[in-house]
Amino acid sequence: MSLEITGTTQWQAWQDRVLPPVERVRDGLWSIPVPIPDNPLRYVLVYALESGDGTVLIDAGWPAEEPWRALCDGLTGIGTGVENVKAVLVTHNHADHLGLAGRVREASGAYVALHALDASPLGPEPGTREEWRGDLLRHLTGNGMPDAEAVTTVDAMNADLLFGAARPDVLLQDGERIKLPDLDLNVVWTPGHSPGHSCFHEPGRRLLFSGDHVLPRITPAVGVYARTVGDPLADFLLSLERLARFDVEEVLPAHEYRFRRLDQRLAQMARHHTERLAETFAAVRAEPGATGWELAARLEWSRPWQAFGTQQRRFALGETLAHLQLLATRGEISTEHPGEPDPEPDGPTRWYVSAGEAVVRG
Repeated sequence: MSLEITGTTQWQAWQDRVLPPVERVRDGLWSIPVPIPDNPLRYVLVYALESGDGTVLIDAGWPAEEPWRALCDGLTGIGTGVENVKAVLVTHNHADHLGLAGRVREASGAYVALHALDASPLGPEPGTREEWRGDLLRHLTGNGMPDAEAVTTVDAMNADLLFGAARPDVLLQDGERIKLPDLDLNVVWTPGHSPGHSCFHEPGRRLLFSGDHVLPRITPAVGVYARTVGDPLADFLLSLERLARFDVEEVLPAHEYRFRRLDQRLAQMARHHTERLAETFAAVRAEPGATGWELAARLEWSRPWQAFGTQQRRFALGETLAHLQLLATRGEISTEHPGEPDPEPDGPTRWYVSAGEAVVRG
């Protein structure tokens, strides 16, 4: 059984490549589309919920004037205003979700809440801009990106989005019940897309505010980047399994459109990554000693590799590294050449099929 699209107006707007309207989803609950300038995702769906004599937002939008106006106009259109916002519950620390939270706080006195692991987009030890730049360059070139392209990629990044991101007033934890008037929301920690990504579950109405963890059409980027800790793809797959245990009638994602049949979508996403892991393993076997960058260029993407811009290639590299890391965790591939010393100890990381796997898989 396929997904059941419930946000039909949102779906039609997606097909027509226009911004959907503000919608009343349930009593005291609205979706407000907030545009993301020059981004294929087009908009974030900010959810506004009545809470006592004020409003609570789930996510906030990209930090720029056009999104700010759309958010303010949307709130006015539902009979309230940004000055009445009491809290901003942020699913994760990416700029299209956290970006306007600080400005909402300044305009209203609202508190900003975010999972503890996402308290800083720069990781637990942010450091200086120079340190961030150095870490990023070493990460890119250490995984095979050519030096000149790595410099171009880093120079094109907007460090202000990271260093200027709002810091939360409240640190959320998994399983926590949000204590706000007239609301029944629980925090569901779903790491992978970011370390602290969290969904919000409303058990009374069987709603899931899924952020970027579960979207109806695309799978969120799960990548290994310069300051990534742990195994994000393993975390993401476990999060999918865990979310399947929740009683959910309708999913309210941060992008695209609302839908039902969460179980079907979770299964689709898990299957996508199973297939991607197999494709990544096959690429390593076909080109032993390839770098993450070289392998990323071999994989199938939604568009040809040559059509990707610099930042798209950076994200593609990150996703490829996440799949390589999980394969390595499973013992299927390794950065050690079977039976030979590393011929290039100071060069980029290279990947090989593990000796046992080469025998098993023939």
